[in-house]
Amino acid sequence: MKILIIDEMHESIMPMLQKEGHEVIYSPEITRDEILASVDIYDGLIIRSKTPMDRALLERATNLKFIGRAGAGLDKIDLEYMAEKNIKLFHAAKGNRDAVAEHALGMLLSLFNNIGKSDREVRKGIWDREGNRGHELAGKTVGIMGYGNMGKSFARRLQGFRVNILAYDKYKMDFGDDLVQEVMWEKVKAEADVLSIHLPLTSETRNFFTLQELKSFAKPFWLINTARGEVISFKTLNEALDQGILRGALLDVLENEKFQKFSPEQKAEFEKLASRDNVLFSPHVAGWTYESYEKINKVLAKRIKKTFKQ
Repeated sequence: MKILIIDEMHESIMPMLQKEGHEVIYSPEITRDEILASVDIYDGLIIRSKTPMDRALLERATNLKFIGRAGAGLDKIDLEYMAEKNIKLFHAAKGNRDAVAEHALGMLLSLFNNIGKSDREVRKGIWDREGNRGHELAGKTVGIMGYGNMGKSFARRLQGFRVNILAYDKYKMDFGDDLVQEVMWEKVKAEADVLSIHLPLTSETRNFFTLQELKSFAKPFWLINTARGEVISFKTLNEALDQGILRGALLDVLENEKFQKFSPEQKAEFEKLASRDNVLFSPHVAGWTYESYEKINKVLAKRIKKTFKQ
């Protein structure tokens, strides 16, 4: 098959695909206009998030057999059109699930133990032990919303911390085991000390976490979001933190990740978030490790080979 790669990928992707006899064009600098002009000659596209795989583009991809998404999120892909045209979709959540899980746990332990705050203070000559007294995970109840690759991997990383794990997934059943208790959403809200979000971005999940939804939790809790920023706004986060509904927030993703395109309200709300010691940020890198960069390729190449084997 003739395959176009439109985003930067680990160099291993080329030999993996060429080994199976595919013609691979690696073009991470290609523009959307250039993709539109040439997409009709390709059997496969491998993408990250450069440009939406919307109907306008897919209608021109008259020979397309598959799209390989080097990551987990599918919110920029017209899944309905792909199903209508029988275009296969491969995504590589298994390739970065370990990275996401480790990152989420690392952020949680860092905030619980004031690592960032105390590091900044010590560098300034401030030796404040009481002001940096931490929390232990042991004995806490951790809620996981979304029990796919990422949620399950995060649950596994919690083994050994003596926590109670409650998992809710609207679209999965019978996944409970010795490690995780499968529960309804109401039980998560009744018992969670920590909530980790592992949801895709859909019309159903966008802005799901309103202030009213957060108020329905039985007690103040820490929020981890390594999924999609659009499930909760800056404004809601600030209101929940101000009111003590949230004890802290760990954010690898933001409702708007392009600082230069913040609205005036977003700018003000983000600056307020950024001033808080109980909020920890990272720049959408939870799944972005050196190891996952290569593992994603292996997952995609394996799925392409299995589906189109001679």
